[in-house]
Amino acid sequence: MADKTKMVLSEMKKAGKPVRPGDIVKLTGLEKDEVSKIITGLKMSGKIISPKRCYYEPK
Repeated sequence: MADKTKMVLSEMKKAGKPVRPGDIVKLTGLEKDEVSKIITGLKMSGKIISPKRCYYEPK
């Protein structure tokens, strides 16, 4: 897993609640498009879920 992907997943775990991509951008300092790509990859690999529209959390 790439460092940026680990960073995004780690911030989601630290939050302890479902977060929006914009929250991840603020927490990590990564670009919005990059965060969106990472979230898509994490969803496809089954590492995160979306309990409600536009919110994500670790599985």
